[in-house]
Amino acid sequence: MNKQLLKGLGLSLLVLQLAGCATARTLDAAKPGAPVVYAGTRLDLYAIDHGCCAKDHFGAEAPDWPHVDLPGSALLDTLLLPLSILTVLGVGFGATGGF
Repeated sequence: MNKQLLKGLGLSLLVLQLAGCATARTLDAAKPGAPVVYAGTRLDLYAIDHGCCAKDHFGAEAPDWPHVDLPGSALLDTLLLPLSILTVLGVGFGATGGF
């Protein structure tokens, strides 16, 4: 198979994955009392177990295909784990951009 075609398919898959990523959805939710550590992974597992009312528990809708989303969410949640732990501990890390 052509390398360009493989790269294009890989990039398309990545874009589709991020569009429905549970971790990205829970980052925007900011619901008080919602889980923070491994929130996207937990949302996927909740959806796989046919949990109702994901919006009430996580502040975000579950992805349409949680089985497909689970590995990507687990990876992203692992990468964001230090920030998640700081958030749970109440440590503020006010990042600002520009000069």
